[in-house]
Amino acid sequence: MQITQYTIGLILFAAANLFANSSGFALEKIHKERSIYRNIVITEDKGIRCMRFETRRKKVSNQACINLKQPNKLVFEYVQGTLLGLAHNPAPKRVLILGLGGGTLANVIHQVSPTSEIVSVDIDPAVVKLAKAYFGYQENAQIKSEIKDARVFVKRALLQKQQFDWIILDAFNGDYIPEHLMTEEFLAECKRLLSTNGLLSANTFSTSDLYDHESVTYQKVFNQLDIFKAPTKGNRVIFACNCDNFSLTKSLSAQLNRQLTSYGLDTNVLFEAVSSIVDWDVNARVLTDEYSPANLLK
Repeated sequence: MQITQYTIGLILFAAANLFANSSGFALEKIHKERSIYRNIVITEDKGIRCMRFETRRKKVSNQACINLKQPNKLVFEYVQGTLLGLAHNPAPKRVLILGLGGGTLANVIHQVSPTSEIVSVDIDPAVVKLAKAYFGYQENAQIKSEIKDARVFVKRALLQKQQFDWIILDAFNGDYIPEHLMTEEFLAECKRLLSTNGLLSANTFSTSDLYDHESVTYQKVFNQLDIFKAPTKGNRVIFACNCDNFSLTKSLSAQLNRQLTSYGLDTNVLFEAVSSIVDWDVNARVLTDEYSPANLLK
């Protein structure tokens, strides 16, 4: 397995963690800071380091996690599912990630496709800072960060006539996806930002009360959808394409499959969790900028 700078960095994190816990005491909360948007807490438990957002509703949710003992093993199933998008295009020229978290997706995509230009956008500068400090997120000539609201970034990118081959929607505020990033108008803007045959992947939840509304909104903008449902968690990843007759390819080259396997992915199992079956109420109301009551429905 190729040893990368990212892997070395996480190994050093693990070594530091083992040293810190050599006295036998479990270190749980290792950092906490208040950003302009929320409280952000970095925790460690049994070799798993996580970034958590604390919200006014006292709800705590993990936004990013890494396995310090096995740095290349991806903790979240939805991250593994999102990477199936590489079956559609194994070497996208430009990738846009809206919602940084710990930077895991940017790091892995860079290692698998080092020629890809990756732009990670997050509204909170503290998230970017902590991703670098605690999760091995690194910027370089191919990976750049933008501190902006995702919708503002998309609108400006359209004015600049930019295009991306893969857009990944992974923005959460601690409670759920921000309302203005769920609407028909926003998704239409994302579709316009995609290159021909470009792919959109969106991390949502199978258990949300917004399930039907989200689904019909994506369906209206993109028509054909493939859905990955995490086998043991409540996440789902929506795949949609700026193309006709879309169906996510369920095979990978031998080289790409080996690369993804090194991150703990069983691609055969993951592909089995991808379906085009419409299991939502097609008569549900589409979410728009005028009708997006996410705060009431979730």
